[in-house]
Amino acid sequence: MMQVGIVGAGASGCLCAYFLLKEGVDVTLFDYGKPLRTLLPTGGGRCNLAHAEYDFKELAKNYPRGEKFLYSVLSRFSTSDTLLLFEELGIETYMQDDGRIFPVSNNSKDVQDAILSQIKSANFVNECVSEVNRIENGYKVKTNKSEYYFSHVVISNGGGLKAKKINGLNHNIIPYTPALVGLQTEVTNLSGVVLKNVYSKDCKIADDLLFTHFGISGPLTYKISSFKTKEKIPYILTFDLHPQEFDFQSMLNKNSQKNLKNILGVIFPHRFAEFLSGKYAEVKGYNIDGKTRDKILDNIHNFKLEINGFDKGEETVTAGGFDLNEFNSKTMESKIYPNLYVLGEALDIDGFCGGYNLQNAWSTAFVASEAIINNN
Repeated sequence: MMQVGIVGAGASGCLCAYFLLKEGVDVTLFDYGKPLRTLLPTGGGRCNLAHAEYDFKELAKNYPRGEKFLYSVLSRFSTSDTLLLFEELGIETYMQDDGRIFPVSNNSKDVQDAILSQIKSANFVNECVSEVNRIENGYKVKTNKSEYYFSHVVISNGGGLKAKKINGLNHNIIPYTPALVGLQTEVTNLSGVVLKNVYSKDCKIADDLLFTHFGISGPLTYKISSFKTKEKIPYILTFDLHPQEFDFQSMLNKNSQKNLKNILGVIFPHRFAEFLSGKYAEVKGYNIDGKTRDKILDNIHNFKLEINGFDKGEETVTAGGFDLNEFNSKTMESKIYPNLYVLGEALDIDGFCGGYNLQNAWSTAFVASEAIINNN
């Protein structure tokens, strides 16, 4: 009889259990904490289930690591399939203007309860898995308390800098590094200032930039941190603070009696306008010569920040995990060990904010469960 051990009762592990249990498979879930506890803080506690992108190739572009690997995965279980799944689970959803999809209740716990109510027949083992070994006709799973035996094993213990390594498997693990995280800079006196539609020249993306007590955060910073996760610190970022065309000289001429900080305050928040003006903050428009004007313009279009660290208490997503080259994207099965599967963020896959990381969890769970059932 097929017996499946799932290491990690997060989003991908629990959903894999759901699909397998529907087909009568014997499933054991291992986790040292409460199942789906990591789902609760997602989407600010509202659970950002998915993103309203229905072209799998366009959807895959939102994963700095794993884009090509996910082509097959997302084409097999798409955003549309996710919405149908949660409809089946009794969770009504809605879409925000930015494409993010949430449960109508705006409560992650409702999603947690809906999934857990459907996998009650699974065997839950509240123990910490330390080792998975290939044995004849299956696998031995060793925990801090006992040993268990299965024909198939699914690893879905997530990512994270504190993720416990599972011994016994000869797979390459890409080192974990923070992604979707705030970045530390020497500029710490602008906390609370938000700049709209700032363009990162390094990553060629635009979004809102938030200054904090430690440096920068917000949507643009999270994307940059994902692109730059392997970059050696310190490094320099260059921004165009105002990508739209504007005639700065005309602004100076029309506001010749105003201070520079007030002139720039028309297009930037006043605190930032004063910061950007520097020693020229109190200089009248008519006293700004061409050299000074060009210097300020260059600072606007080539604003530089040195990144000297990341907000260590903030990371919720990490880059790193099981090397994708060692897995079959059509089945999520290991190319080294038969009947061993790895899902979600346990793989070296990470997405931007907006429901992409949960979509990875749902989709890889479906693909693996289908492969297990079909190969039985």
